[in-house]
Amino acid sequence: MINKVILVGRVGKDPDVRHLDNNVSVARVTLATNETYKNKNGEKVTNTEWHNIVAWRSQADLIEKYVKKGSMLYVEGKIRTRSWDDKEGIKRYTTEIDIDTIQLLSARQDESNSSGNTSYSQSNVNTPSNSSSNHEDDMNITPTDDLPF
Repeated sequence: MINKVILVGRVGKDPDVRHLDNNVSVARVTLATNETYKNKNGEKVTNTEWHNIVAWRSQADLIEKYVKKGSMLYVEGKIRTRSWDDKEGIKRYTTEIDIDTIQLLSARQDESNSSGNTSYSQSNVNTPSNSSSNHEDDMNITPTDDLPF
């Protein structure tokens, strides 16, 4: 069986990076992908889908250093669904993309960048699949509200 996701999209807000025990970093990013089509009246319709991206270790470090709101990313990973109990004891669920590969494609032009150069060199981080370790063991974080990040 295969569980593989490939996405190209823009980061919706600056990454949330945390440094856990044993020098383990985790980064969470929201990534927007768009689908555009013409409806039966010939009008252009764009649907935006938001994806919760989770990166570990060297990929999290790369995100912390180079990624910000508006950056365009290529990611490959696996769909993971997890659950937790919120403050009221209600079981909540989230679906995330646990990435194996990330490629920085570009960033939106920063207002302070007068050169107009908005592309990163295409940095590619491929690490051995992180699925061999249990990320939940690495992540001793208890959500403080209804959102898991």
